Amino acid sequence: MRMYNPPHPGEVIKSLCLEPMGITVTQAAEALGVSRKTLSAILNGRAGISPEMAVRLSIAFNTTAESWMNQQIQYDLWHAEQGRKRLRVMKLSA
Repeated sequence: MRMYNPPHPGEVIKSLCLEPMGITVTQAAEALGVSRKTLSAILNGRAGISPEMAVRLSIAFNTTAESWMNQQIQYDLWHAEQGRKRLRVMKLSA
């Protein structure tokens, strides 16, 4: 069952990982081995979680890469479904 309007994974990182630990964006970016700009784009919902970033997050926060990818997929799919009526697709059946 799909979640209703799931949060962007960046919101999850910010509110459940960085803020409770008192970690700044700069510190987190350094620990993840990415630029501050890259991490900031994710945290602010302007970029998604790539498979490589999912692995980085899993190492840094002792989670699984799959959990981060699943969050991104749920977010992307929910937003894609919002445009379902605009799509011009014909059903194919045998």
